[in-house]
Parts: sequence; C-alpha cells; structure tokens
Amino acid sequence: MYLLGAGIIGIMTAYAFVWITQYYTEYKYRPVREIAEASRTGPATNIISGIAVGFECVAMPVIVISIALLSSYWCGQMALGDIPGAGLYGTAIATMGMLAPCAYILAMDTFGPITDNAGGIIEMSKQPEAIRHKTDRLDSVGNTTKALTKGYAIGSAALAAFLLFSAYLDEVHKITGTHMSVDLTKIPVFIGGLLGATLVFVFSALAIKAVGRAAQVVIGEVRRQFRENPGIMAGTTKPDYRACVDIVTAGALRQMVLPGILAVATPVVVGFVFKYLGSGQMGAEAVAALLMVGTIAGILLATVLNNAGGAWDNAKKYIESGEFKVDGVVVGKKSEPHKAAVVGDTVGDPFKDTAGPSLHVLIKLLSTITLVLAPLFISLIEVGAEAAPHPRLLRNAIGRGPHLFE
Repeated sequence: MYLLGAGIIGIMTAYAFVWITQYYTEYKYRPVREIAEASRTGPATNIISGIAVGFECVAMPVIVISIALLSSYWCGQMALGDIPGAGLYGTAIATMGMLAPCAYILAMDTFGPITDNAGGIIEMSKQPEAIRHKTDRLDSVGNTTKALTKGYAIGSAALAAFLLFSAYLDEVHKITGTHMSVDLTKIPVFIGGLLGATLVFVFSALAIKAVGRAAQVVIGEVRRQFRENPGIMAGTTKPDYRACVDIVTAGALRQMVLPGILAVATPVVVGFVFKYLGSGQMGAEAVAALLMVGTIAGILLATVLNNAGGAWDNAKKYIESGEFKVDGVVVGKKSEPHKAAVVGDTVGDPFKDTAGPSLHVLIKLLSTITLVLAPLFISLIEVGAEAAPHPRLLRNAIGRGPHLFE
C-alpha cells in the first residue's frame, strides 16, 4: 500500500504541474491578464511584466517537487524498511506514476501545432474574419496545452534527474568501495557546481542567439524577394518559400553545433581536470556537484522560460480575442496594446520554443554522460593511507596497462 501511495503521489504531481502551468499561461487567470494590462503603456512594460511572471511561477513547482520527493521517499522507507535504497525505490515508483499519463500529455502536445497550422491555412486562404477568430481561440488553447506539456516535462525531468544523480553516486561507490559525499566547502567541488549553473545559462544564451541569427537571415531573404520581385506585394506572383525553408533548416542545424559540444564537453573537461589536479575521488566529486547544481538551475530556468513565453503568447491572444478593454472600450488587432503584445510574443517565442525545451535535453544529457563516464573521473591510486583501492578498480587498472600507475 505504501508503494501504491508513492505511485499515486507521482500521478498527483503530474496533475499539479499541469494545473500550475495552466494558471500561469491561460488568459482567464491573473498572470496573463497582468501582462495584457502592462501592454497599455508599451512594449517595455509588457516585457517587464512577462519576465516577472516567469520568475514568479518558479515557486509553486519547486514546492510540489519537494513534497513529492519527501513523501515518496518516506513511502519507500515505510514499505521496504531497512533495505538499502528503499527510499530511492519509492521515488522511482513516484517517477513511474508521473510518467503514467504520458499518452494524454502527448495528445495535448500535438493539439497546439495542429491548431496553429490550421490558423495559418485559414489566414493564407483569406477566409472571413469570423473563421479566423475561431482558429485564434483554438490557437490560444493550443498555446496553453503546449505549455502544460513542457511543465510536465520539467517535473518528470526533476524526478528522473534525482534518480540518475543517485545512480551516479552508486556507480562511484561500486568502483571505489567507499561512499562519496559532495562537499561544497571543497574548492574544486564548489567550482564544479558553479560551472554547472553557468553551463545552463550559457547553453540557453547560445540557443536564443541561434534563433536571432536565423531570423535575421530569413528577414534579409524576405526583404530581398520583396525588393527584386514587386509582384509579390501586388499578388501577381508567388514568393520563393523554398529558399526561406532551406535557410531555417540549415541554420538550425548549424547554430546548434556549439551548444551540443558545450553540453557534452563540460562535464568531461571538469572531471578530467580535477581528477589530475586533485586526488582520489576529487574529479568524480566535482562532476557530481556540476550535475547536481546544473540540474537545479536547469529546472528553474526552464520553468521561467517556458511559462514566460506561454504567458506572453496568450497575452497577445487575449488582446486579439476582443475581450480586452481599455477605459471600457474594446481594443484588438492593430491597436497600440496589441503592437506591444506582439513585441513581447516575439521575445517569448525563443524562450518557450527553443531554450526552454532544450534545457530538458541538457538536464538528461548531463545525467547520462556523467553516469556513463564515472569510472574515468576517479584516480586509480588513492592518496592517503585510509583509502585503499578497491579490488575491482585494481583489476580494471591492470587491464588498461601499467602506464596508468605512473
């Protein structure tokens, strides 16, 4: 029954994340309406309000994750008693419980792009405004469902990353025969944690800059076509869509090379540098700090980026819906608040569609890389009489060659 309770905790955590994300990204609630109200005084106040909503929305998910980890860990201990890893087994059950409704989450995730493309088709085929109004409402719902799935992904990544971090410590224990603690008062370990947090921000910056560079190239291509082919604006000739699609596709692949290399190389470099600068498990401990702090920073920043971007998008949709009023007068498209909301939405798009989702991949990639490469971050000869090499470590060292003992 306790393990069943851990599974139910995971399911309720998924529900809580969906509800929290809906509150911060749907325009019938306070946060999105505050951004729309801020649009009355221009793009600057719109962006300030959107960033504030993004920062605010971090608190409730963190509380939910903390409660889920504590309660599921307790359930595992109550169910299995003094068996080693009993608490972790409870958190694993909770993680599986959170993944149980993934089919429904996938359905919600695909709803957004379908409604978005339907709106594009309606606009390109020059359908009446009443039809476009209906697809705009559907698109607004699609924005919310996409945000919901990202919030769910953050929560599941947090629980899974905790398990993978525990698996990393267990792997180090298997190799060395000693339990490793992550002591942030050690300078190399603190530096590893600092680099983990820095990696998250630099990775996000590179992802957002990639969007900006690709957008600039596309805008240049569109302006060139308008300049060289006046018939496009007159409606007598069609633009070259293929050129823009090629630019976006090639640019996306090219611009993400550096973030990918950075994500893979950082834990490897930190592990090897502190392995040779320190002694014993120092390299492994520094990488553990990088993983732990990087995961925490990644979860928080991904929450900010995803929810802020969704809130900006739906603030624009709220103004377009005809429900937004200024001094009792309904304002909609082409109004000054709408123009300010469009600027905010442009800022939010790389937040919620590029950097935010990419951080989920970064979190899981860090966990996987450190777990697989854990043996390489450990010195073969422990410094100090109190720590003798584990027999398995000696066998591996002998198999790799005597030069490793130098």
